[in-house]
Amino acid sequence: MNIGNEDEALAAIAQWRVEPPRAQLRELQLAIEKLELGQMYYEQKGNDQGVARLGRCIDLLSARRREVEGALPG
Repeated sequence: MNIGNEDEALAAIAQWRVEPPRAQLRELQLAIEKLELGQMYYEQKGNDQGVARLGRCIDLLSARRREVEGALPG
């Protein structure tokens, strides 16, 4: 799923909620890594709005990752 703003990040989280926790973690990690690359691209281009927008998406996905990790046994 392509994530470019907060609404898309929230939609992705909702879509992944039906997956097993380990699969959710994998999807979240991949999405975070892709967004971090996007941030680096925007930084190189001097697009501060893009950097901030993707940063907010990363924050949302990271918060969900912590929730899922906290629910795992052990």
